[in-house]
This record gives sequence, C-alpha cells and structure tokens, in this order.
Amino acid sequence: MLPVSEDKVRASFVNASLRERQNVTLPDGFASLAWDKLDYLGWRDRKIPDLGYVVIDLGSGPVGILVRQGKGRMRTRPQCSWCEDVLLPNDVVFYSVKRSGTAGRNGDTVGTLACANFECSANVRKRPSVAYIGFDVEAARRHRIESLQQHVRNFVRDVRDGPAPS
Repeated sequence: MLPVSEDKVRASFVNASLRERQNVTLPDGFASLAWDKLDYLGWRDRKIPDLGYVVIDLGSGPVGILVRQGKGRMRTRPQCSWCEDVLLPNDVVFYSVKRSGTAGRNGDTVGTLACANFECSANVRKRPSVAYIGFDVEAARRHRIESLQQHVRNFVRDVRDGPAPS
C-alpha cells in the first residue's frame, strides 16, 4: 500500500458522517507505519473498542470504511474471510458495516468475518508450509497476498457501491 496522509485517511471514509470522520482516532505509530508491508490499513479505535477502520487504495485513491464489531459470541473458531488463514494466531470477529450513501442512511448493512485487529497483512506474508514435493512456497505466498488484496477491495467496493448486479 502507498503511504497516505492523515488528512486523506480522514477524508476517505465513505460510510461515516462528517462528525465520525473528524473523530477518527488514528492508529498508534501512524507516522512510522511500514506501508510496504500493508495490503490495507486496518485498526481498532483506542477510545471505542468495538469500532474499527479499514482503508484501501482502489486505484483512484484511498477509500475507507468504518466497521463495528458484532456483540455476539462465536460458537466455533471462524476463519477470516479476507486472509483465509487456516492457522490463525489471532482471533476472528464479525464486523458489521453500514453501506455508504442512501442505503446506509436507511439502515442497509453488510458483514464480514475478519481478524480482530486486522492482522491479515502479516498473516499472508508468513511462509506457508510445504504441501507437497516441488510446492512453490513463494508463489503460494504471493497468491495469498493477491487474494487478500482482492477480498478487501471487493468488500470495500460492496460497502461503497452496493452489491454487484447478478
């Protein structure tokens, strides 16, 4: 991901009110983030623990969404829909997201299962285990990174534009 300024991050949120954008609490160490190791910028709000933020570049600049952690408990350990890591070292939670525009103002939401603290970029960069003789570990790692980027882009587009026509 390319570096993004604080002002651009605040302005990028498509499903947040002006007040919510102004009150965004940026992640600790924002000025020194390792942007080259991030596929998207995701963090939890320090002041409001159930609130999180996700920002990704969709080609025309950064697009951000405000996410809220669901209140219920999972009966089984879920898999992250974004990084799809089967050996997760972290928790996965359900996030509910208000759609942008009129749909969101009318209460339309969409949800996803994602790593609780948005550790996906680190998860997909871990060296996968060798599945069989001749398995290309680097190609598998690159594929996981590309898949993560695509999953997050699709989710953010869905929040911003609504469901794709079928």
